[in-house]
Amino acid sequence: MEEVTVIEDPAAAEVSLDPMRSRLLAELVEPGSATSLAAKVGLARQKVNYHLRTLEKHGLVELVEERKKGNVTERVMRATGASYVISPVALAAVQPDPARSPDRLSARWLLALSAQLVRDVGMLITGAAKARKRLATFAIDGEVRFATAADRAAFAEELTVAVTSLVSKYHDETAEGGRAHRVVVAVHPSVKEES
Repeated sequence: MEEVTVIEDPAAAEVSLDPMRSRLLAELVEPGSATSLAAKVGLARQKVNYHLRTLEKHGLVELVEERKKGNVTERVMRATGASYVISPVALAAVQPDPARSPDRLSARWLLALSAQLVRDVGMLITGAAKARKRLATFAIDGEVRFATAADRAAFAEELTVAVTSLVSKYHDETAEGGRAHRVVVAVHPSVKEES
């Protein structure tokens, strides 16, 4: 099971958004059968089995084992991911495009850029998994508290200069066999998690 599974297929995205199927995915972080899940979610075993087959058809759950119980074979399933993210690829015709209105100070542009990041990294994860290779990435996540809006603006300016300097230092357009990497740096207000 992957920590995060990327959903790129529109049909799989639609299936995952059904409230009962979403609940089953959450329950299946630990392997379970239709019988054990039926008691947890308050549905008949046959109805749970129907949902499990649909989730399995779309690669959202996988078979862990089959157990013979009298004349019945019990299928034990588990989710393919502990959590899921739906890639903008699933909505290809309307996925955000940061190139349409590049504005470093726009929250909507940041959202479009973030969607592009989800799309790109999702595609890279899928490709790396198929090739059975590791994917080299790097990220920094932190929090800074600004005393004033002027401090925030000064920080943004210094960050721009520092990142531009680093990119200029290491970027080599002529590097034979080199590989281009995208650098995304974002600053936005922190969101308080509600308990």
